Amino acid sequence: MSVRAFVDEHFHHFNAGVLQRTSSSLSQFLHQDGRMFLTLAGAMSTAEIGRSLAQMIRQGHVAAISCTGANLEEDVFHLVARSHYERIENIDNLSTEDEVNLLERHLNRVTDTCIPEEQAIRNIEHHILALWKKASQEKASRLPHEYLYELLNSGCLEEVYDANPNHSWLLAAAEVNLPLFVPGWEDSTLGNIFAARCTEGIVDTSAVLGGIEYMTRLIEFYRSTTTPLAFLQVGGGIAGDFPICVVPLLNQDLREAVPLWSWFAQITDASASYGGYSGAPPNEKITWGKLGPETPRFNIKSDATIVLPLIFGYVLDL
Repeated sequence: MSVRAFVDEHFHHFNAGVLQRTSSSLSQFLHQDGRMFLTLAGAMSTAEIGRSLAQMIRQGHVAAISCTGANLEEDVFHLVARSHYERIENIDNLSTEDEVNLLERHLNRVTDTCIPEEQAIRNIEHHILALWKKASQEKASRLPHEYLYELLNSGCLEEVYDANPNHSWLLAAAEVNLPLFVPGWEDSTLGNIFAARCTEGIVDTSAVLGGIEYMTRLIEFYRSTTTPLAFLQVGGGIAGDFPICVVPLLNQDLREAVPLWSWFAQITDASASYGGYSGAPPNEKITWGKLGPETPRFNIKSDATIVLPLIFGYVLDL
């Protein structure tokens, strides 16, 4: 039984029902010449979303991605160091001493998965630093993801691949030069490293462009897009809030007439009523000029690490 058949057969009520309706609607949208704008918050790369997302990219369903700096780099970390990752069987039983032990072993914990600093982060640091230095010397400026695209497309990491490259969504994106937007990249391991090297005078701050450049490129992307765009938001935060604002920016601030997002869905476990929700529930986005009253809207209140692979599997009919 395929993922699509399984979901259609068993997912009918509550969040399961919303998942089925979302998946069916998105599948129809994409197979009627629409494309998807995906936003990734959380630790989806470490959760190995590339196993299904890479296929979505290679089959042409993805128009662009907005992600956190962590999701950008952690896909590459996993690509070069998968066998060195350590899994924690029961994180609820971890003591403070256990956490200190992980620190001393240079294992950076993401929920139940530990990223090995030496094999993952330091394994690519000197490669990316060389690109930053070259740009600094040439007085060139590039966006954060463009350095990683160059790194992956150069083939210099192939000899140290430690995971199936078909499972790397960033590698799939680099192959087709997929438009990528990484607001707040500074809040990432490589962003911290870049800031450290700037402080040391090794590279220039101008070598890496920031959020305003990403927004102006997003404006050009949206202006030039000729196909309807589905906005699939995974979690809240800057990864989703940043790109969805391009529509009111164009319509209200630049006074250009552009269509609203054609379809919207969000996967989140946050509740707006607690005050900690970043962004806005689907209906509230209507008041901000991001979605229209007729826009298909879905809100799946569940765990994205479970839901998103099911949605992609449904679309791909795996």
